[in-house]
Amino acid sequence: MNLLEQNIRSIKGIGEKKAQAINGLGVFSLSDLLSYFPRRYEDRSQVKPIALVQDGEAACICAVAANEPVLSRVRRGLDIVRFRAYDDSCQVDISYFNQPYVRNQIHRGESYRFYGKMEWQGRRRCLTNPIFEKEESVSPLSSTGQIVPVYRVCKGITQKNIRQSIRTALDVCAGEIPDPLPEEILREERLTDAATAYEAIHFPQSPEALAPARRRFVFEELFLLSCALGMKKGEARKGIPLPLPDFEDFYQKLPFTPTVAQRKAVAEAAEDLSSGQRMSRLLQGDVGSGKTLVAAALVWQCTRAGYLSAFMAPTEILAEQHYHTLSGFLEPFGCRIALLTGSMRVTEKRSVYQKLEQGELDLIIGTHALLSEGIHYPRLALAITDEQHRFGVAQRSRLSSAGDLEPHIYVMSATPIPRTLALIIYGDLSVSILDELPAGRQKVDTFSVSSAYHERLLSFIRKLCGEGRQVFVVCPRVEEEEDGEETAFSPTVTSPMRNAVDYAKQLQEELPELRVACLHGKMKAAEKDRVMQQFLNGDTDVLVSTTVIEVGVDVPNAALMLIENADRFGLSQLHQLRGRVGRGNHKSYCVLVSDSSSEDAKARLKVLCDTNDGFKIAEEDLRMRGPGDFFGNRQHGLPEMHVADLGTDTETLMRSKKAADRLLEQDPLLQQAAHQALYKRVSRLLEKTQGSFN
Repeated sequence: MNLLEQNIRSIKGIGEKKAQAINGLGVFSLSDLLSYFPRRYEDRSQVKPIALVQDGEAACICAVAANEPVLSRVRRGLDIVRFRAYDDSCQVDISYFNQPYVRNQIHRGESYRFYGKMEWQGRRRCLTNPIFEKEESVSPLSSTGQIVPVYRVCKGITQKNIRQSIRTALDVCAGEIPDPLPEEILREERLTDAATAYEAIHFPQSPEALAPARRRFVFEELFLLSCALGMKKGEARKGIPLPLPDFEDFYQKLPFTPTVAQRKAVAEAAEDLSSGQRMSRLLQGDVGSGKTLVAAALVWQCTRAGYLSAFMAPTEILAEQHYHTLSGFLEPFGCRIALLTGSMRVTEKRSVYQKLEQGELDLIIGTHALLSEGIHYPRLALAITDEQHRFGVAQRSRLSSAGDLEPHIYVMSATPIPRTLALIIYGDLSVSILDELPAGRQKVDTFSVSSAYHERLLSFIRKLCGEGRQVFVVCPRVEEEEDGEETAFSPTVTSPMRNAVDYAKQLQEELPELRVACLHGKMKAAEKDRVMQQFLNGDTDVLVSTTVIEVGVDVPNAALMLIENADRFGLSQLHQLRGRVGRGNHKSYCVLVSDSSSEDAKARLKVLCDTNDGFKIAEEDLRMRGPGDFFGNRQHGLPEMHVADLGTDTETLMRSKKAADRLLEQDPLLQQAAHQALYKRVSRLLEKTQGSFN
């Protein structure tokens, strides 16, 4: 067995109990241990005089214990060890809570290095629970006097445990660490070798030594991923060949003229469908760009060839909307369409199942109900998933395997993703982009205001509703007692966070003449559908909601999107919310309410006010805060990045992808002797992420 593949139990100092704790961090082999990189570093190499350490500053000092530590028992469960220390500049009071052993480790007159956060209490300087070591003790495992890596740990494992284990692993594996990067790439990219980089990233002698190590591992991580995706994409799988029709016959029966972008997207996918290879394609289009029409054209191609298509949407209301829209496009061609959702009566479901089995359907549209146990899809040749990031990878693959054929895969997303991020997330899919809005689509005017405009906004809501329009109001919280929010982004907020439940009540009191409803994710599915249906029917004037409406139905009559505490959301999410209005013939508006004093928050909101281009917004979002969480969950299958930051390492991503493409052209399966270390690492990556690359 390769030394790096050995279990961590094989090295000194790791017993069964400690091994189990480290396994909880996802570390099993020596290779995993060496690749368990620090989350951050603390520069404890510079020792500062006590007098120069500022209030609230974390610093390393060298001081002499002025007295023997005194242990005090304040109450049951609370012990404090106190003593005073000094250097040539000043003195400091040091306290340790519930660490009675410190009393026997610190001795009067001896010199120690302390690292901690200084607090000023009047004229007194204080340190609480600082890390300490004797001044003369300096080693690679010292916690002071050098740059110290900080790792993610868990119960049963300390920073010292992790550092000691990695030190031992590096010593054991000295001279035995294979380099997955071919020599020619190391030369071209001027990268340090693997062994040197591992030593420097875990035990950096200086910031200057750390930089090339991080650069090497960023490149390696992105290069391995690019190779894995390239090999996966190279696995051309045979698919059902669907004859290529003349789409002008389809376009001529539409009530409008498709955009150039829509025609291009249809042509790209139709070519895939007719190629004899299995299509695996993403259609990425901004809100309102007309993705449903593209899907309809592909279903038409599939129907003409005598095959079944399935269309899966994340919510019942969205599924019903697609059912009506697609029926309008396809029924003139005699396409037989059915809807299948969880709330349908048993008899209705049985009828759909029967039609499926008897081959009486050309298109079935539904929610997760399409994945119900026992449903069989004969002749299924095309599986389309809308807002695909709302479904787990396993769910999408289950739809693909529910028939007797291997269907073509078409996934659609209205979440604009920067090209650099899409290269990773969708590296094994072909990508079509709708970057043109259909004629008549309204531009949404966007404004950023403070809560001081509340009364004026109430007047604006009255005016719009008086004209027969409807209004969305979005809050970051559901209820008052929630502690913290996943959507929270701005660090400086001076106004309280709005919650949907209380704000709906407040607006109903302030606007008694209007019909106000509340919608949020804690409601049962049937109740959510009922509230949304009432709004769609025009029975509600103002819908106060959380981001549950971020991906939702078309409400052409909605003319205002009012977002409270807008600084608490990411730019891409705000853009998605804005896309809920401007879908009809009426002039529409989006108002972002924020009292944040943060200049960064103000700059972010200004981006929304300046452009309606979702792709520009997504690029800016990526630039400003890194990749963030564009989807609200990690169901898109993006492997965790350990070193690379897709927000800042975009140039390295492009270079690593080009290098991987060149290498795979020469050696598509990485079978050459010089590429064996690389092949093993790529195989491990594909194994770990099996089924998760979309």
